[in-house]
Amino acid sequence: MLKRPFDKSRLPSRHVTEGPARAPHRSYYYAMGLSEEEIAQPFVGVATCWNEAAPCNIALNRQAQAVKLGVKAADGTPREFTTITVTDGIAMGHEGMRSSLASREAIADTVELTMRGHGYDAIVGLAGCDKSLPGMMMAMVRLNTPSVFIYGGSIMPGRFEGRDVTVQDVFEAVGKHQAGANSDEELRALEKVACPSAGACGGQFTANTMACVSEAIGLALLNSSGAPAPYESRDQYATASGEAVMNLLEKNIRARDVVTRKSLENAARVVACTGGSTNAGLHLPAIAHEAGIDFDLFDVCEIFHDTPYFVDLKPGGQYVAKDLYEAGGVPVVMKELRKAGLIHEDCMTASGETMGEALDRIEGEADGKVIYPIETPITPTGGVVGLKGNLAPDGAIVKVAGMERDQQVFSGPARVFECEEDAFEAVKARQYKEGEVIVIRNEGPAGGPGMREMLATTAALSGQGMGKKVALITDGRFSGATRGFCVGHVGPEAAHGGPIALLENGDQITIDAINGEISVALSEDELAERKKNWAGPRETIYASGALWKYAQLVGGAKLGAVTHPGGKDERHVYMDL
Repeated sequence: MLKRPFDKSRLPSRHVTEGPARAPHRSYYYAMGLSEEEIAQPFVGVATCWNEAAPCNIALNRQAQAVKLGVKAADGTPREFTTITVTDGIAMGHEGMRSSLASREAIADTVELTMRGHGYDAIVGLAGCDKSLPGMMMAMVRLNTPSVFIYGGSIMPGRFEGRDVTVQDVFEAVGKHQAGANSDEELRALEKVACPSAGACGGQFTANTMACVSEAIGLALLNSSGAPAPYESRDQYATASGEAVMNLLEKNIRARDVVTRKSLENAARVVACTGGSTNAGLHLPAIAHEAGIDFDLFDVCEIFHDTPYFVDLKPGGQYVAKDLYEAGGVPVVMKELRKAGLIHEDCMTASGETMGEALDRIEGEADGKVIYPIETPITPTGGVVGLKGNLAPDGAIVKVAGMERDQQVFSGPARVFECEEDAFEAVKARQYKEGEVIVIRNEGPAGGPGMREMLATTAALSGQGMGKKVALITDGRFSGATRGFCVGHVGPEAAHGGPIALLENGDQITIDAINGEISVALSEDELAERKKNWAGPRETIYASGALWKYAQLVGGAKLGAVTHPGGKDERHVYMDL
């Protein structure tokens, strides 16, 4: 078969394979069994977040082998490497959750360093859990190489007492157990069947939300994120992704040709209409930052506000990722958005086609059960809403998917906790009252450090039947599995002296998700007086190591909690060095 010609003199791998001076480098490749012909081909990094931490990552190793077959078939030389993952399902509700968001930056940084260190020409990135998806996509955009992303796939739903269940049900069952509503035996029976396979959490939690983003933003082949992890058919998408990256390399289509302001807007639309995780409000600005594109929390929320919510997925709805895949997946969702003129069709995609061209080949239509027609949505506006007011000048975010309109305004006295552990213990002991607004502060990116998710606390509230009877606000985050009236990303965070740091028990707080407002009944003068008397950031126990370093560097949630100046301040492009 005639091989496609690649001019290595213009590719990064020339630094490790070309000319007499690179004989020592080539000797290393011969040591690993590569032929002269393979060394002369472009080098493609196949980056995976494989580990044995959790089911989300356990299938990535096998899928990477299929990617490598695709790269080889298209005249490239794949070089597989791994990076870390911190899996939220394991890290949740304890000290480990501080590592979660920081791992996103570590993933992006380690992928960047590996690619730079070895002069790879393109990347196929595989990821399976919440932070590993945006971390991998951030690395692609930062490096600006030809890039294809592929998701490891979702977990199969478990079956318990004749119904589908997910890990969310187990977290909520812990709350019921604490309330005496189920026995040790019932909880044990549920935990053993809730997660029956490899794959990431099955609802429209953060992993599946960002998997949908990968397709909508154009970095993943259409429909590649949908099939559950155990499906052997995933290998076809993996092989196709390996072939696709070689096509992009030949055409010199790079990550920032794909990730543009318009494609970020497409991604935000898909998050909104599927009732996706509030964490997308953190990750989309972070991906934009890598490209030097201005796209902050308010830009994301503006799109959320005028996008119909029409895909009925857990936790707000009934179905899981497998059901969405069987109903046609993200491409059918995007076709519905296109009918309403809500998709930019001229965006480039991983297939080398525009989004419009790629969608033209999709035959599926809305099934009316998982994917509603956009003319008859579940609700007329998105499942995620941005908030702003004197309690959150830099914004906040709340997920309203599955909530009735009359549940989207809440007013009540504050009950303030200085960290999640304090709040969880109080909830467990029922030391709160119906109608209160539970405030958990000092959990922001810098103040935590690490911007932990509050799923243990929110699931306990839901398990006690109080999910709709109290509200909760925090400068930390919520899991994509969180239900109830829960406001996250309140900024500026307490550690930076934001108004949330100044709240006292009994302060009257109003959250209005219909009008996008969050306020405390204090005048500017009262807030200023409290700020004058504020004792300053709470001291943490992290005075060295990765979390200390993260706390020094990390910025606010509004801009994605990023740790470096981003694409705007770049003075070089890696691909052109």
